[in-house]
Amino acid sequence: MNKSIIHNEIQFKAIKSSGPGGQHVNKVASKIELYFDIENSEGLTIDEKELISSKLKNRISKNGILILSSQESRSQHKNKEIATQQLFNLLTSSLIQPKKRKPTKPTKTSVVKKAENKKRQAQKKSLRKKPRLD
Repeated sequence: MNKSIIHNEIQFKAIKSSGPGGQHVNKVASKIELYFDIENSEGLTIDEKELISSKLKNRISKNGILILSSQESRSQHKNKEIATQQLFNLLTSSLIQPKKRKPTKPTKTSVVKKAENKKRQAQKKSLRKKPRLD
């Protein structure tokens, strides 16, 4: 993953933010929408693209574009920084491959303990039964 190339491929769109802000909110477009085209990115390898698109399939549009938005700050520039940081955090976290699970077998002592406990429980239950009269 080449961050400098990806940084140049990002597109931003400024929108009027919702929420409190008084008169200022009606004049300024401080909310930022970040658009990143995963399929046509030159900063990612083919394997990375496949991995990212499979892990982030719920966040990617039909066109293969990842859309993030930020309206945390009242500043447009701060929201751009927050959105780009979110993008790079998402990309790095989706590129981490989980380790494969190694199947294990129970130890001999655990098998013996389980059998002994099972016998003890069965003995306890059988002692609770009513005695037979024959």
